[in-house]
Amino acid sequence: MANRFVLNAISYHGKGAISEIPGLVNAKGVTKALIVTDPDLVRFGVVKKVTDLLDEAGLAYEIFSDVKPNPTIENVVAGVEAYKNSGADYMITVGGGSAMDAGKAVGIIINNPEFADVRSLEGVAPTKNRTVYTIAVPTTAGTAAEATINYVITDVQNKRKFVCVDTNDIPDIAVVDPDMMSTMPKGLTASTGMDALTHAIEGYTTKAAWALPDCLNLEAIRLIAKNLRGAVENDADSREGMALGQFVTGMAFSNVGLGIAHSMAHTLGAVYDTPHGVACAMMLPIVMEYNADCSGEKYKAIAEAMGLDTTGMDQNAYRKAAVDAVRQLSADVGIPAKLEALKEDDLQFLAESAYADACRPGNPKDTSVEELKDLFRKLM
Repeated sequence: MANRFVLNAISYHGKGAISEIPGLVNAKGVTKALIVTDPDLVRFGVVKKVTDLLDEAGLAYEIFSDVKPNPTIENVVAGVEAYKNSGADYMITVGGGSAMDAGKAVGIIINNPEFADVRSLEGVAPTKNRTVYTIAVPTTAGTAAEATINYVITDVQNKRKFVCVDTNDIPDIAVVDPDMMSTMPKGLTASTGMDALTHAIEGYTTKAAWALPDCLNLEAIRLIAKNLRGAVENDADSREGMALGQFVTGMAFSNVGLGIAHSMAHTLGAVYDTPHGVACAMMLPIVMEYNADCSGEKYKAIAEAMGLDTTGMDQNAYRKAAVDAVRQLSADVGIPAKLEALKEDDLQFLAESAYADACRPGNPKDTSVEELKDLFRKLM
């Protein structure tokens, strides 16, 4: 069986990388950007770092910032209309996963109008055309949406998130500049960093894992374990390490999928509006414990990538050490271990939604609705 591996055509990395954007635009010959972002990034001047470059180069743009932290179907519909009305012929997405996911859906619908019903994009949509030309500029070190073929949209009406997987949606250019992440508050740095760790660990242990993404995911675990605590304290070198780590796992998990930590996090976000990274961080050690008995020797490699010496440890010991190291990192960066909003009456709906989520089949251990209910209870 052949293993497929999809990547951005080009990516730029390092401090000041956004200075490449005007040259990229001129080389492509496009004329006007729709900048898809969120209102906080406009308010705090983060988007201005990009628009200043466009202004200096005399390049036209409009800003669309009607994007919520968990982007909704309504956000996507509004973005499609904004793109059409603006006269734009390409996009620059500036933000975390929310802005980039909304931008992916907008770009796909623009070039595949038969999918104007956003819900029709759920799962693996048979789109025929690539998204509009897109330059993706992440402002968080977590989702790696700039490097993936996945995006997640919230269906508010039905209290659910749905995952879309489409090789046509990956941005043409990723510009990963740690200076764009320097204004992230501690809580957001912590939660997005734990999201990245969840990507790396789930991608490394998923049923579809194989040698190439395994190499990337292990290095991502190492980079995140080494740098997340420092990044939360806004250490510049740690910020750069996290920017790289989250991108490295993005390349990998995009091609092999995830597991039930993400399925359950998506559901918590849809029902309680729990920030995605926080939900992932709370679920990850719980799910790791659940999956441990079918992980082979992979938890030994995870423990070592987390910085532990596994010499002399038997299988049970290194599996526990890996889980404990993840739980300790989460606690060290201030992620809560319990979800106060969670209620027993919600468990059936939560478990059914998580079971239906597109990430669930990739989990290394087959599960059931009842087992998912038991895992959710561990957050209470």
